[in-house]
Amino acid sequence: VQLVESGGGSVQAGGSLRLSCAAFGYTYSTYYMCMGWFRQAPGKEREGVAGIDSDGSTSYADSVKGRFTISQDNAKNTLYLQMNSLKPEDTAMYYCAASPAVGYCYPQYVADFGYRGQGTQVTVSS
Repeated sequence: VQLVESGGGSVQAGGSLRLSCAAFGYTYSTYYMCMGWFRQAPGKEREGVAGIDSDGSTSYADSVKGRFTISQDNAKNTLYLQMNSLKPEDTAMYYCAASPAVGYCYPQYVADFGYRGQGTQVTVSS
């Protein structure tokens, strides 16, 4: 499974961005897969952001709940992260990740998933 992120950039606080993650070597809905996003800011630990499993169930870190929305388009084999009301503390490299393990589709596990992309930078200025 290869994951390729896009959509990062620089925005002012309060702005929005939508990240995309194209999956190759795996077809959505063929078998179970949890897809998710995690982020890492310089000098900080990795932080799981959100997860979505094959039946569309979602979960979010408290720090982004109500501002970020994770979704997937099965026809396009693409995962998304819509980020609204961005804050300077959201600045980080954002990574897409995937895991076929059942029962771990929660933000706290996403950073340890076996498949991950190369990351896309998000910078939020105040």
